[in-house]
Amino acid sequence: MLRIAQRTPQMRRITLGGIDLAGFPGGSEGAHIKLLFPALAGEAPQLPALGEHGPVWPEGAIRPLIRTYTVARMDPALNELDVDIVLHGDEGPASRWASAARVGDPLGLAGPGGPELFRVDAQRHVLIGDPSSYALLCAVIAKLPDSVAIDALLEVPDASEIQALPAHPRLRSRWLSRDGKPAGASRLLLDAVRALAWTHGESVSVTLAGESAQVVAIRDFLAGERGVHRSMMYAVPYWKDRWDEDRYHEERHRIMDAFDEAQA
Repeated sequence: MLRIAQRTPQMRRITLGGIDLAGFPGGSEGAHIKLLFPALAGEAPQLPALGEHGPVWPEGAIRPLIRTYTVARMDPALNELDVDIVLHGDEGPASRWASAARVGDPLGLAGPGGPELFRVDAQRHVLIGDPSSYALLCAVIAKLPDSVAIDALLEVPDASEIQALPAHPRLRSRWLSRDGKPAGASRLLLDAVRALAWTHGESVSVTLAGESAQVVAIRDFLAGERGVHRSMMYAVPYWKDRWDEDRYHEERHRIMDAFDEAQA
């Protein structure tokens, strides 16, 4: 790890670097990566070898804890990659590691991957998320041409978590603070999406990611009430309020598979 920057009270940006990043594709901002966290900050995580049928772990190795994150910045010339980690104030492995990490600490990484972030042929883009998807939404804004209209709606735990978005001449952004209330029970984003002006027949690309209950409710509203087809949506429930990723992993795939089947 090269650098640590405290972006907000609850978000740290970690800059990874070194020769091991050589060949990591440029333009990967917004893509999924897997971070491999050791049990304690400062330790080197055990890494698998790539076998014929997938990763092969050393015999008897203590496997690292694996979490999914988003590329915030990639500089192939410098072999540097930024990732934002939300500090939840709990004992989750990522939050615990990021809270105690120091420059020079090792961290495992695999990727990038994930679906397309937006539809390039859309006339309008609607971006919806929270701190966990901030890097994703910033990446989309930065990749879009000046000619398209963008509506960005972001919910934060409180006003101290608001950050600047990339400049864009047709960006309309709105930050919503739930003032410390639980994310899973919030309807702020759903109500804001309901209030968006919508033109029948307009080609709209939706990039939506964040807390599971909110993503599902907004996705279903857009599909059922606004007629946005699955092919026009990146809709990924990144996390579930009061659940860790190990517990939530299977449910997240079930949610996405069910939506794909309904829209097929």
